[in-house]
Amino acid sequence: MMPSRGMLRFADAVDSYEDSEFVVLGAPFDRTTTFRSGARFAPTTIREASSNFEKELFEHGVTFDDIKLHDAGDLYEEGTVDDMVSSIKEEAGRIVKDGKFLVTMGGEHSVTPPLVKSYGKDISVITIDAHLDYRDTYQGLKNSHACAHKRIEDIVGKGNVFAFGVRSISGDEDHKSALYGDAFRVHREGCEAVFEEMLKKLKRKPVYLSLDIDGIDPAYAPGTGTPEPFGLTPFDVRHIINRLGDRLVGFDVVEVCPPYDNGNTSILAARLIREVMAVKWKAAHAKNA
Repeated sequence: MMPSRGMLRFADAVDSYEDSEFVVLGAPFDRTTTFRSGARFAPTTIREASSNFEKELFEHGVTFDDIKLHDAGDLYEEGTVDDMVSSIKEEAGRIVKDGKFLVTMGGEHSVTPPLVKSYGKDISVITIDAHLDYRDTYQGLKNSHACAHKRIEDIVGKGNVFAFGVRSISGDEDHKSALYGDAFRVHREGCEAVFEEMLKKLKRKPVYLSLDIDGIDPAYAPGTGTPEPFGLTPFDVRHIINRLGDRLVGFDVVEVCPPYDNGNTSILAARLIREVMAVKWKAAHAKNA
């Protein structure tokens, strides 16, 4: 996979790479999909959806006229999942090394572990996901989207990653050794209480946040490859983003599958990307004020 530069850009991404604080990158890979394919189309539809929004996020007192944003285009989808992992590590590693806040649009969840690896081992990771994804291998692949949490834990170590919103665990996953907050507890006790309990378990302050869109209930995000009922609400996810604030060091949204809805899931993904950038920009610049 190599970067491709197309005409379509994420809304308000008008800055050069050199001048940017934030960089958007598409990773249109979905070759380990196990139910409904099509996540490879998501970077394009999320970019299209992003033009729906005003520059201002009035609730934050932030305008995208102030946010320096560059769209680095998409990585070419070619080769095996292992080829994809190598390519993402190379491209994301360069962007992170340059001090940019990287926002990646998948693609399936197999793109997340190489993104995490770009940051080294001194971070924590939170995944929002309907599935625990804690298998060591799936269908003979260690880098399957069904192994994402396990591969992330291999990188950052136990106690430095948890999954939130989980409501699907396979019998062949050793889930008792994994950190996760399930959606059923969230519905009983509230998002804030369960998230705060999980956040206290993490050993490292910097947080990489990965949003598998199926973590959100399919009533809000039906366009995904493996939908599971009884999920989180968009406001739950928004709370998590705002709670993390300046702790965020990177973000991805994965598993948006455009063929399976009328565009609402891509609109939600685009809006949550804008939320992340607004929250991070506001937190960073408030410290410097």
